[in-house]
Amino acid sequence: MIATHNPGKLVEIEALVAPFGIAVVSAGALGLPEPEETGTSFEANAELKARAAVAASGLPALADDSGIVVHALDGAPGIYSARWAGPTRDFAVAMAKVEQELAGAADRRAYFVAVLALAWPGGNAETWRGEVHGHLVWPPLGDRGFGYDPMFVPAGHTMTFGEMAPAAKHGISHRARAFEKFRQACLE
Repeated sequence: MIATHNPGKLVEIEALVAPFGIAVVSAGALGLPEPEETGTSFEANAELKARAAVAASGLPALADDSGIVVHALDGAPGIYSARWAGPTRDFAVAMAKVEQELAGAADRRAYFVAVLALAWPGGNAETWRGEVHGHLVWPPLGDRGFGYDPMFVPAGHTMTFGEMAPAAKHGISHRARAFEKFRQACLE
C-alpha cells in the first residue's frame, strides 16, 4: 500500500515501483483516514503515516513525507509545506506565500526533501531520505508535477520541476533519491 491521499505523490511512487512488478493501492483508494502529522521531522511524519496505514489495513505500507526547505526562511515551510497550501491544498497560494515571505531576499536557495518509510504488520519500520538542492524562481514556470515544482530549479538545470518532463524529474528528484536507497535496501 502507498500511504497517501496525494494523487501527485501516488503517480510518482507508482512509476518508481512499476519496474519491480509491485502492485499497489493507495490509502485514499481504500478510504483510509489521513493521520494527523504530529512529528517534528520528515522521518517522524513518514513513519507515522506508514504505521497508521498498516494498522488500518494490515498491509505493508510505504509512506512519503516531503516538502521544501527554504534557507532564507530558516527552513520553512519544511514539514509544514502542505499546510502552507491551506485546507484546499492550493499550491498557487503556497508558492505565493513563499514568495511573499522571501520579500525580495537575495538568497533564493532551497531544497526538496522526501523521506520514504516502509512499515510492516508486526511493527518493523525503516526510513530513507532523499534531497535535491536548487533555487526558487518567481513567477512559477510550467504546469507539470505538483506542489512547489513550478518555482523550484534543481542545481545544474535551467528548468523548474514544473517544466521538466516526468522522466527527467524522476531521474533527479528527492523522491527518486530516497527511492534509490529504498530499492537498494529492499528490492535487490
